[in-house]
Amino acid sequence: MSSQTKSDYESLLKRLQDKLGNTSRKAVSRLEVPTPQIIWIGQRTIFRNFMEFPKALRREPEKLLLYLNKELASAGYIAGERVIFLGRKEPSSFGALIDRYIKDYVICPVCGSPDTRTERNRKLGFLLCDACGARSSIKGSYA
Repeated sequence: MSSQTKSDYESLLKRLQDKLGNTSRKAVSRLEVPTPQIIWIGQRTIFRNFMEFPKALRREPEKLLLYLNKELASAGYIAGERVIFLGRKEPSSFGALIDRYIKDYVICPVCGSPDTRTERNRKLGFLLCDACGARSSIKGSYA
């Protein structure tokens, strides 16, 4: 292989990598999820910016709270813009649980779009994608 064709190949490869890198960054940044602000007061854990999450995810606050209560095995209640959980919970667990909720109940499994809504048909829950029109079943009643 001559040095000219090798440099042409490398420049084309770099252009392709740049294009692929840009599209993946755009897809990730479309859904901007805030960072959970967690504080402890005595034996209670306070999720200070809870109400920002249902707004960003376009879901009902009660459903997200129900999911967190089940996963944390704790009772929690909404008090204004925040949620108060009984017992001390690790701040890192909230970020991981929200990421799992987004993966299971917000992101479309067909096209990966966050532009979804939920629908209940009898006892079954479905995730409807506004971008591609897919209709996927979801487990649980948290969406």
